[in-house]
Amino acid sequence: MTETVTAAGRAAATSTASKTAGSKSEQAYTAVKGRIVDGTYSPGYRLVLAKIAEDLGVSVVPVREAIRRLEAEGLVKFERNVGATVSGIDPTEYLYTMQTLSIVEGAATALSAPLIGEADIARARAVNEDMRECLQHFDPVRFTRLNQDFHSVLFEHCPNPHILDLVHRGWNRLASLRSSTFRFVPGRAHQSVDEHEALLRLIETGADADTIEKAARLHRSATLDAYLAAATDQQTPQQ
Repeated sequence: MTETVTAAGRAAATSTASKTAGSKSEQAYTAVKGRIVDGTYSPGYRLVLAKIAEDLGVSVVPVREAIRRLEAEGLVKFERNVGATVSGIDPTEYLYTMQTLSIVEGAATALSAPLIGEADIARARAVNEDMRECLQHFDPVRFTRLNQDFHSVLFEHCPNPHILDLVHRGWNRLASLRSSTFRFVPGRAHQSVDEHEALLRLIETGADADTIEKAARLHRSATLDAYLAAATDQQTPQQ
């Protein structure tokens, strides 16, 4: 009887420890990813596990697990003789991801349109107004978060799960780039808000699917064009 109770106790303790470790790993993952996305850990920043663990008040183990997850997502990379660092912006990857996202998000938005109700329109418009207010004292991180909230309202009703999965994958790939995109081309943020309102009007007035898809696609590709133009200007030697 004693052995049975002891075995059960060990099993319960192991289960509790596993849940605790999992919880700390999740906390570490959320914290480190948040710092990468908001720019606290900029591209090339060296992620010293012991220091991060100390800052978060956890052991190195959950931090290591978190870093591995972030590496799998492409937000972190390991460099020889350096260790874990925050991944930089790969212009080619950004180009391909944005091109793909413009296509699949445009399709998802068009397919969602007939299923978007008045409450959804009102919610999206309220988010867009928050974005407009954010422009007065521009905060690219908050603006980016609101931007994703806005678009989520428009594409989450997509009845095709495969297209929706591709949209989510695209947003995840851009997780480490989105905050720096609007920081890099802040003028694009003003245009983006106006385009959001135009897109909402198309949906609420029952525009055809092709018109909505084209508007959503051009809205996304316009951000890419602005980013590439700014990057080209920075690379052009001053005369």
